[in-house]
Amino acid sequence: MTFTAPPLNHTTREVALADPATTDRLGKLLATVVGTRDVVALWGDLGAGKTSLARALIQALLAVHGQQEDVPSPTFTLVQTYEAGGLPIWHADLYRLSHPDELLELGLEEALESGLLLIEWPDRMEGDLPGERLDISLEEVGEGRLARLTGWGVSWEERVNRISVNMADKDA
Repeated sequence: MTFTAPPLNHTTREVALADPATTDRLGKLLATVVGTRDVVALWGDLGAGKTSLARALIQALLAVHGQQEDVPSPTFTLVQTYEAGGLPIWHADLYRLSHPDELLELGLEEALESGLLLIEWPDRMEGDLPGERLDISLEEVGEGRLARLTGWGVSWEERVNRISVNMADKDA
């Protein structure tokens, strides 16, 4: 699996996540801006909230189509798939991969062609991350978390800005 390097243009915004409800709100907002062929790479230490954010996003996409489904962590299965109104959603947790060559067995190319791909532990892909993507870095700050959203490529600029503004409006 070979992907292109990130485009030079990028947009970065920071969003404070005071509690789990705020993380859920960010997931719901993300669900309004993602679609086919989008890649969201979730970065952060163990317990940083990557799975919680992915779960909120997936559940919001399913809810739009009247669906409700349990969204477990794909730590042991490596990939969980969902279908939300014709949009295939691939949720990958690469924590247990020991070498990038193992990516070939997961079939992530299919997700890139026709679905939405959410990747936890994207560092396991080394240089194989798609260039056009949204990176979300989560880190603990005090009692809450900080989400740093970096959209790589022109298609992400407006979406990252919209999420940032909507999250700030709710905090005001």
